[in-house]
Amino acid sequence: MKRHLNMPFAAAVCSVAALTAGTAAAETLRVADSFPVGHYIAENLTKVWMDRVTELTNGEIDFEYYPAEQMGKSKDLMSLAQTGVVDIGYAGVSYLADKLPLAGVGELPEAFTHACQGTSAFWTIAKPGGPLDQAEFAPQGVRMLFVMVLPPYHVMTATKEITGADSFAGMKLRATGGTKEIAVELIGATPIAIPAPETREALSRGTIDGVLFPHSSALPYGLAPELKWGTQDINFGSFVASYVISEQRWQQLSPEVQKAMTDAAEEAIPSACAIAEDLDLEDKQKMVDEGVTFVSLPEADKEKIEADLAGIGEQWAADLDGRGLAGTEILTAFREALEQQAE
Repeated sequence: MKRHLNMPFAAAVCSVAALTAGTAAAETLRVADSFPVGHYIAENLTKVWMDRVTELTNGEIDFEYYPAEQMGKSKDLMSLAQTGVVDIGYAGVSYLADKLPLAGVGELPEAFTHACQGTSAFWTIAKPGGPLDQAEFAPQGVRMLFVMVLPPYHVMTATKEITGADSFAGMKLRATGGTKEIAVELIGATPIAIPAPETREALSRGTIDGVLFPHSSALPYGLAPELKWGTQDINFGSFVASYVISEQRWQQLSPEVQKAMTDAAEEAIPSACAIAEDLDLEDKQKMVDEGVTFVSLPEADKEKIEADLAGIGEQWAADLDGRGLAGTEILTAFREALEQQAE
């Protein structure tokens, strides 16, 4: 019996115990993330993947799903998977720059304008056996099960009108992750690291002047009523939303279950990113309907910002190289994977 539970962990354990007492049950895996109930990533990727795995295993594998940080904060969920508190944990790369610095390559303002381009290229290098997996995920004792690279981020502000490149000077903008923090600094603003679930309160209190966010994530977190202005036609970077399982837990699963999980990922990932692209346009219009004005910057300003952003990749790679990490190698692999998408 499939269970997509939205209840506290202790209550869920008691409920499951009562339901399965004295009966043979499917093996139940616990999946935890930080997305609010109804978030498009959970609905179109996470739950789709879980349902497909259960179907492919003929009910041998079942899931308990804990959204909205029920099992822990965003930054802690991969650790909970590593330690076995949950079986599968959300790994939001922006929140894990200390543990997954190389994975930040998928969040650079690189040459992609659609979610599926970025997702496919990132999955190519991050899936088990890929160069990013070998350089970073495997040494952490985890393997990526599935992923989505979100549509490009935009600057959206609460009270300060956006008219040109100089509009951002002195602003405090919510931006998590090293690559997007660099982008914010390049336009003269100050990056403030705030988890997504805490962003609306920060806007309402004036702790921040605006956010770096994609349209489809702004709505589930209730940001639209707090926002008035937004950019368009510029890629300020993206966000990598992935789910991981510890290698130890993976090896406890049968080869048949492992294959079902792998096959389900290959089906769910392209479907989910295509939906994300459609939603991005729909949700931008919803924000317009709620009073947000999206602005195309003057061409000279746009060209300057894009030229500045284009250098972030090399800066990011050089910094990691200097720390003894494979920054240039991973950036090259990601760019090559992007080029293959364009062919």
